[in-house]
Amino acid sequence: MTYVVTENCILCKYTDCAVVCPVECFHEGPNFLVIDPDECIDCDVCVTECPAEAIFAEADLPPGQEKFLEINAELAKTWPVITLKQDPLPEAEKWKGVEDKLQYLEK
Repeated sequence: MTYVVTENCILCKYTDCAVVCPVECFHEGPNFLVIDPDECIDCDVCVTECPAEAIFAEADLPPGQEKFLEINAELAKTWPVITLKQDPLPEAEKWKGVEDKLQYLEK
């Protein structure tokens, strides 16, 4: 099992989760973070740190979010690792909780 960053991270990109990850499995894209499923050790420490509540265990993905398992695995192969806290995107609070944001994902 792995943990998965889901749609609610798009256009928010809080990095609190990446800072606490003990194995550096988070990768950063322009407006989204992903978890490398091959590096994740299933510790779940990142889940409670995510202000957008966008991280779930693979087995607990909300309905409609299953595609993010593949998206995380794919993008983790090319995006750089992130370990340091950064400011969220400027309009993160506006986008937090908004549904149907997959169309805005920048690869």
